[in-house]
Order: sequence, then structure tokens, then C-alpha cells
Amino acid sequence: MGKQKARWAAAIALCGALLGLVFSAYSTVDYVAHLDRQLHDVRCSFIPGAAAAEAAENACRTALYSAYSAVLRDRIWGGIPISLFANGAFAFFIAFAAYLLVSGNRAPRRGSQFLALAGCTPLVVSIGMAIISWVELGSFCKTCVGTYVASLLVAVGGALGWWLERQAARRGPDPARPDADDGGPASAQTPQKLGPASLILTWFALLGLFAVAPALLYHETVPSYAKRVKGCGTLDSAADPKKALIHFSSAGATQPVFMVVDPLCATCGVFHQRLMVEGIFEQLDTTLVLFPLDSECNWNLTTPLHPGACVVSEAVICGEERALQVLEWGYEEHERLLAAGKAKGGDKRVLAMVEARWPALKGCIGDQQTKKKLDEMIRFAVTNKLPVATPQFFVGTTRLCDEDSDIGLPYALRKLAPALARR
Repeated sequence: MGKQKARWAAAIALCGALLGLVFSAYSTVDYVAHLDRQLHDVRCSFIPGAAAAEAAENACRTALYSAYSAVLRDRIWGGIPISLFANGAFAFFIAFAAYLLVSGNRAPRRGSQFLALAGCTPLVVSIGMAIISWVELGSFCKTCVGTYVASLLVAVGGALGWWLERQAARRGPDPARPDADDGGPASAQTPQKLGPASLILTWFALLGLFAVAPALLYHETVPSYAKRVKGCGTLDSAADPKKALIHFSSAGATQPVFMVVDPLCATCGVFHQRLMVEGIFEQLDTTLVLFPLDSECNWNLTTPLHPGACVVSEAVICGEERALQVLEWGYEEHERLLAAGKAKGGDKRVLAMVEARWPALKGCIGDQQTKKKLDEMIRFAVTNKLPVATPQFFVGTTRLCDEDSDIGLPYALRKLAPALARR
């Protein structure tokens, strides 16, 4: 095999591995920054090292907070980020591709065979994660896409190197090539040795060791949060004498919870989706407290934060046995509903949208009895001295801290409600 061609293949794999290490390292840094249980900006760019995005929600933050960003999330606060495994794997491929690049024909042919086989593993993982992003998350994180491209380059470099090696093996040694390893213009090319098959097994073992080493080190050094997760206050009174609160639960639900939400609150929708993906929601015996951040009905505000939220809240109340479906529709359509609420004649526009989707609710929305129920829910929040904010989640009567509601959610719920089994 011509030395220059072989080195081009190794160089492609090396570039891909370097790029992959950079992107996965930035993902790890962003994840670890959240270990202080505070909100931080997240890098979300195709350009390595670009400034972190300040937006409250972006595709990279969605990926970071998702159930697929880490393992052992119910055992360790935040879990072990999967980017650590990528860090180790790409570090190995950097070393191995550099070895093939420098050694040229002096490296055994097993090297190109191994790189072709092992180089596909990051690509297979990337394809799996891309499918999850598309199907489950509905968005593609730019930093993640950078890692996918890097994985493709490693796989292409490995496959190209193997193909060149096979072509050279068929041709046999060229007796006089100017690019021979010893550099002489009329020298015979030194045949490339095959090497024992055990080399491939050894290299795979090293790849596995490189991949898990950062995760093992992280597991041993990450701080314990066992004494920090204790909740942030309690409900003074869970009584509902006028039966205004909404109750729903799945068969076999074991854990009573209170959820204080605004149906047009984007964060409420994200939190709800997080509970669903984690397999937690179906285990909850839920009491819903609607607390629209809209001054039209919520007398705790002087100006509306989410105009139209009062109308949608009344729709949830009117939904009765379909209350959860109406609430989830509000979460899904919150941008359109908010835009309608901010326009001239906002409440009428929002009402028209609600009735177009839920025609059976006509006549109930705006009814005095419905308004009274919503007012009782707001009074429930005031009686319990709850902050004017959503979402608020109570495990029993203990409030989940806001800082435990994203990557620390499975761990915090396991501490506050040991009976909850993550599925």
C-alpha cells in the first residue's frame, strides 16, 4: 500500500477524532457546570469554542436536560454524562490514528483492519443518538451534530484505510516506488506485515478501557448530594374543602403529589415532558393546582405575564375527565396561544382557538362556576404562601427545589419519594 495514501486515511480519522474530542469535551464542561445546581448558559454551535448561548431554552439545553444525556441519574445527582465515554473513545482514536499516520507501512495491516471495525462504533452510537433527538426530543443539538460529523470522519478514515490495505495486498509489493518507506527512488517497497489477530482483541480492550476510564474517575470524584436534597418548604395545608382542585392518576399510581402550573408556561410544559420521559408521571397520584400568570383572573399580578392563560385554565377545568389532555394541548400550543393573547382582543382570540380545538367546552368557559373554581385554586396557592411562579412540584407536601427539577430530578425524587421506581 502506498505510504502517502495510507497516511491520508489515517489523517482523516485523526481529524475526526480531534474534532470529536473537542465537541464532547465542551458538552462535558457544560454538563459539569450544572453540578452547582444553578442555571448556566450552554454552548450550542457548529463552531468549537463559540460563546455559550444565553437563551433559556435551546436544542442543546433540551438535550442536556433529557433522560438520554447521562446514565445512573437516579443514583448520582445528574448521573454520569455520556459525553465522558465519548471523551475517552475519541482520545483513543486520536492516539491510534496518530500511530498509523507516523508508522506508515511499518504498522501491521491489522491496524487498518481494526480502525475500520472500531471506527464504526462512534458512528453507530451517533446514529442512535440522532434518532433519539429526532423522535424523542424533536430537535438537533448543534454540538451533538458536530460530534456526529466527527464520528463519520473517523469511520470514513478507517474504512478508506482498510480498502487501501486490501488493494495493496492484491497488487503485491511494488519493486521500485519513489514513495517507499526507506525513501530511495529505486528501492524496493518493504512488504507490510499482517500481524497476529490477537492485536485486534488487545486494541479493542484498550478502546474499552479508554472509554470507561473518564466515567469511572468522574464516579469516584463527583460530590455527594445526599444531604443537600431535602426539599424547599412544605404546604401549610393540603385541604381542599370546596373540591376545586383537579385530580388525576394512572392505575397503580403510588405517590401523591401537588403540581402548581400555568398551562401557557413553557417551563411547565418542559417539566411535564421530563416527568413523562423519565417514566415518573404514570406513578403519580396528582392533584393539579392551576395558577395562571395572567392578571385577568390572578389578582396577585398587576400585569399579565402569560395573557390568555386564564382562558386556557378555565378550559382545563371544563375538560373534567379530559383535563390532562387539554392541559397538554396548552403546553404544546403555548407559543401560538400566547401570541393570540398578546394581540388586540387577546382573550377572545384565545377563546376561539380553544373552542375550535375543544368544541364540547363551549358554554363552560367563562361560566361563573368555572371562574369560581379557578379563583379557589388561586386562593389555595395564597393560603399556602406559595411564590408567584410556576411550575411548583410537591412530593406529598414537600416542595421539590427548583435546582433539582432538571438534571437532578431522578435523584431528587428517589430521595424524597423512595417508593418511586424509575422505569
